[in-house]
Amino acid sequence: MTVAAAPSPTPLLSLAGFRRFTPEQYHKAHLTGVIMEGEPIELLEGYMVEKPVRNPPHDNSVTCVTDLLYSHLPGGWLSRIQCAVSLGASEPEPDAVVLRGVRQNYRTRLPAAADVGIVIEVSDSFLDFDRRDKGRIYSRAGIPVYWIVNVVDGQIEVYTNPDPTANPPAFTATAVYAVGQAVPLVLDGTAAGSIPVNEFFD
Repeated sequence: MTVAAAPSPTPLLSLAGFRRFTPEQYHKAHLTGVIMEGEPIELLEGYMVEKPVRNPPHDNSVTCVTDLLYSHLPGGWLSRIQCAVSLGASEPEPDAVVLRGVRQNYRTRLPAAADVGIVIEVSDSFLDFDRRDKGRIYSRAGIPVYWIVNVVDGQIEVYTNPDPTANPPAFTATAVYAVGQAVPLVLDGTAAGSIPVNEFFD
């Protein structure tokens, strides 16, 4: 395990001249067809942001994450893949999220920050964005654990101890797990096992 370098603090989403939308306006855009069903858009800090085009290594790692979470999660937790979570002014659609409870809990509502045990982004071409901007969004919401499955370097970056009051909000602890190591699966502060890093990239 090593400690990752801190990402640059410059927020990519703070560019002037872009209009911000509330979650209600964003939902209305979906309902009225302004944003088509399945269109690769997510709401981040009030901005409608186009998600990057996925490539085979990214999709392969998402499939690995799906299988690994299904086989390693303890009772009382479930995983969702590329589904939205409600975090105030942001409704990101992480590649995976570990939620407390059962599937029926989220039949009529989006998961909120209090429901989340781990949020996971599989990252290649948008690695700095996921470290910096997604990290800021997830830490501001108080998400306890944020994993980046770093396809470029073949490692898992684990961000913990969010500080929502920092400027900008940030995770204060970071660890990196390389091939040959195992990433701990920590839920509500309790270790629930570990997963070999190489299995995320098989």
